[in-house]
Amino acid sequence: MSWNPSLEPGCPDEVGVDAIETLIIPRSRDLGSFSVRRALPAPKRQMVGPFIFFDQAGPAEFLTGQGVDIRPHPHIGLGTVTYLYRGEFEHRDSLGSRQMIYPGELNWMVAGRGVTHSERTSEATRQKPHSLFGIQTWIALPEAQEDSLPTFEHHGKEALPRIEGDGVDMRLILGNAYGERAPARLFSETFYVDAILKPGARLPLPVEHEDRGIYVVEGTISVAGQSFEAGRMMIFRPGDAISVAAGDQGARLILLGGATLNGPRYVWWNFVSSSREKIDEAKEQWRHGAWGKGLFDLPPDDRNEFIPLP
Repeated sequence: MSWNPSLEPGCPDEVGVDAIETLIIPRSRDLGSFSVRRALPAPKRQMVGPFIFFDQAGPAEFLTGQGVDIRPHPHIGLGTVTYLYRGEFEHRDSLGSRQMIYPGELNWMVAGRGVTHSERTSEATRQKPHSLFGIQTWIALPEAQEDSLPTFEHHGKEALPRIEGDGVDMRLILGNAYGERAPARLFSETFYVDAILKPGARLPLPVEHEDRGIYVVEGTISVAGQSFEAGRMMIFRPGDAISVAAGDQGARLILLGGATLNGPRYVWWNFVSSSREKIDEAKEQWRHGAWGKGLFDLPPDDRNEFIPLP
């Protein structure tokens, strides 16, 4: 753990409420065994930096024998970021990766031209009641990387930089912030931080990034004298010096953002691209199902089922 003097917060009330460019209240989506809160994309904002999709999964409680079973499904033109607070599940993909993920760890899968993966609760965990709580987000790739070969990285919690300030404990999941850099390979300037604030603690947002947002996972924070509860995402004007203060119960936040891309992206189902034609091609190839002969294959040890094209 490192202490960073750049965390000196200043006063969170130095800016007006108009520094919040967009306030997003996520919509709930039922995935069958559990529900998610989806903050991005939103009607008034597609992306924060390169982040184009943001889901809070849970908190969800499962009885013995139950769990998550997200069948194999495809992606193009994005990277998936999985980070858990509680619980676990197993990632399997068409590259042959098979990886458990636990709280505080990072799964980073770059789809590039095309990849397929599944996410399932392990048989060991299903032997008793258990819970799941985490965040999954997508990062849109720059155009030059949209046709790259898919890759997968896993980084344990010890590999992710931990940053400490006065009443603040943070883990840098992706990118660079507060003088630290996370290990995962990225393609544009990005930051993604898990921050825990004690009651009354103050935290400045990184000033070096163009686009910046906060998602309140637990507790409350105040910005410019206005309070925001859990399940709210705020996106701030570029260039403003922003600090936030935790409420009486403290807060847990996700800080996210980075450089904006050169233009909007098309999003259809699990596909993201700067080109409608690439999305149409991916749709046809998934519908056709010629596994291993085009853009998509199924995970080697999870080939008995898949999610069909909507």
